[in-house]
Amino acid sequence: MNADLPKGTATRQDLSEAGVALVVSHGEAAQAAAAMLRRRYTFADERDARILVALGGDGFMLHTLHEMLDGGEARPVFGINRGTVGFLMNEWRLDCLGERIASAKAVEINPLTMRAETVHGDEWTHAAINEVSLLRETRQAAKIEVMVNGRVVLPELVADGVLVATPAGSTAYNFSAKGPILPLSAPLLALTPIAPFRPRRWAGAILPDDTRIRFNVLEPTDRLVAAVADQFEVRDVSSVEIGLDRSRPLTLLFDPDQALDERIAAEQFAT
Repeated sequence: MNADLPKGTATRQDLSEAGVALVVSHGEAAQAAAAMLRRRYTFADERDARILVALGGDGFMLHTLHEMLDGGEARPVFGINRGTVGFLMNEWRLDCLGERIASAKAVEINPLTMRAETVHGDEWTHAAINEVSLLRETRQAAKIEVMVNGRVVLPELVADGVLVATPAGSTAYNFSAKGPILPLSAPLLALTPIAPFRPRRWAGAILPDDTRIRFNVLEPTDRLVAAVADQFEVRDVSSVEIGLDRSRPLTLLFDPDQALDERIAAEQFAT
């Protein structure tokens, strides 16, 4: 990441000339850390920023990225963890913020696009950075037909649900559902069932990232199913189409020794 940024010292530093702005979650820890950063650094106004520093947790990082996808200007984001897990964030440190941003490793990710139709005929389109998941709304298992590139590959999946994850999201809900961890550079998507009942032995699939995936909900008015794109939920869906959107890439910045691709690779060996 090339930027003409000042070196980190104990004195107040001006990051505004480099176009670095600070955005902060509402969490108490993030707000307290923001006060410390503002005493140490001067930041640009968010509207004039070329780089964003996002202070919070993974949820706030997703919120920040979605604001760009929903019409905001796409800018590199350097996340600092003042949340819970912080997988998409860098570790919290007060000092040397300018140096860290200047030497950061840039990682580009592409979101999924979900197009969902409900049993009432409503249509919704939303982006997902981590995953799109279908989840049963009632005590009854969902019944879902799975199509890949216009061909039925699974006539009836009976399960709690099913999801499609990007490499960036493969260590999140996908991994909890026993899906595969995908290297960040791999042009792949994970298709993973959630608590499958039938077929019992279907563990999911790894697909090229140019694949078009469609889920048709069987018995959609009796076995209600919701579709969730990251944090955006559409209830009572009848069908959902999912594909990768390469037209709106997003850039995350990481300390070189803790970049996202290395973290994802390390997750394969976590015990």
